[in-house]
Amino acid sequence: MIEFQDLQKGFDGKEVLRGLSLKVRDGETVVIIGYSGTGKSVALKHIVGLLHPDAGDVIVDGQAVSTLDRDGLTALREGIGYVFQFAALFDSLTVAENLALGLRRRRVSAEEIEDRVREALALVDLSGTEERMPAELSGGMRKRVGIARAIALRPRYILYDEPTTGLDPVTSAVIDRLMVRTREHLGVTGVVVTHDMRSAYTVGDRIAMLYEGRIRQVGTVAEIQETEDSVVRQFIEGRPE
Repeated sequence: MIEFQDLQKGFDGKEVLRGLSLKVRDGETVVIIGYSGTGKSVALKHIVGLLHPDAGDVIVDGQAVSTLDRDGLTALREGIGYVFQFAALFDSLTVAENLALGLRRRRVSAEEIEDRVREALALVDLSGTEERMPAELSGGMRKRVGIARAIALRPRYILYDEPTTGLDPVTSAVIDRLMVRTREHLGVTGVVVTHDMRSAYTVGDRIAMLYEGRIRQVGTVAEIQETEDSVVRQFIEGRPE
């Protein structure tokens, strides 16, 4: 389980997270929505220790992330796949080499790496792209490679940072389908950061709105769609003030 406990973080004197508290239960996908600049991606980075909180903490499998030493963080990250907003592929490496990089660092055998790369690419419908370079891929394909790279690690958790940003509606729907498939096939727990409500409704078991540094409301898709909270309703309906 992942639990945000009164998480607080600021930059240059500006408070971003002001007491974020949220539990992500094993096997579910929680979608964090909110306006741009509200700290959604900042929250994700605390899960893997890329940022250190000013106060509060994130608890992963009973461990307070901010208290872990280098070896502890390394062990934690081995169980977490991270899908970056712009895929973050290495342009000088082939698709297969991008997927294999993290596995080599974990000293996985060459034979198993080959098997995992093939399986992960098949799961995101990219079989046969192993030798292609990132520059040869469309934006949607690069996102799918990013998901495959996370899958290849066989993690307990996958974190998705704005997975459908910059994609057309059809490609976005493909990415949503892949996120659902990943949960169903691998049983992973997911945290998805997005402002795309169509995507949130498709992939989320629960949806939490981050507003002014705290969780404004959390609930099932139906509960969020039927909310009477004026701030949440304004956001999900895309209405200007």
